[in-house]
Amino acid sequence: MRIIPAIDIIEGKCVRLSKGDYNTKKIYNEHPLEVAKNFEAHGIQYLHLVDLDGAKSKHIVNHKILEEIASKTNLKIDFGGGLKTDKDLQIAFECGAHQITGGSIAVKDPETFKSWIQKFGSEKIILGADANNEKIAVSGWQEESTKELIPFIQEYQQEGVKYVICTDISKDGMLEGPSFELYRRILEETNVNSNGVEKDQQPINLIASGGISEFSELPKLAELGCEGTIIGKAIYEGRIDLKELEKFIIERS
Repeated sequence: MRIIPAIDIIEGKCVRLSKGDYNTKKIYNEHPLEVAKNFEAHGIQYLHLVDLDGAKSKHIVNHKILEEIASKTNLKIDFGGGLKTDKDLQIAFECGAHQITGGSIAVKDPETFKSWIQKFGSEKIILGADANNEKIAVSGWQEESTKELIPFIQEYQQEGVKYVICTDISKDGMLEGPSFELYRRILEETNVNSNGVEKDQQPINLIASGGISEFSELPKLAELGCEGTIIGKAIYEGRIDLKELEKFIIERS
């Protein structure tokens, strides 16, 4: 299971929110590159970089931060937040994104999102399936759609999506533990049909996000079959030590 720390950006600074509420913003570092370099120094190879200004503005904003981290570290960055047009995507990839995550666009403009899968391939395009009460949320989690979480994932599985980041918004930033049962159901229902037979489609690589509060939760997520996990506030608040993560990565490599 890949360990993927998160850096969320507002006004060029590394911040965290609780349940996606911009009013709960807490600044942890004014220099995201410092944070990224510290992750890399502890053997971490991946980074989840979120442009929260972009999510609110509905277009890419903090691409210079992406470019700086991508050019000055070897981290493989998945970048999301405000990616709405082909131009946004072009900027993200030109600035060094290894993958991009599309959430709102997959709900509001599915044809564009599907065209990205076709154009760039399923290794490059991650489906962001962020949900509250198992309803997909959009626009930086400021709006709730009528889309049901698991059918939404299944719909895009049929379109060839391989990677899905699922955040249970009620858990995000709360340090109360992840949604183990929800992830178990997603993996079961996307990879096995109603008769208990494995599906013909490409299995979903599920990346768990939201609520990670302590190191002991990571082996449980791995055991469930999550391909990766995104960790944010637990690192910044000192609940999970980077040396623990380094050891975890080494032991599983």
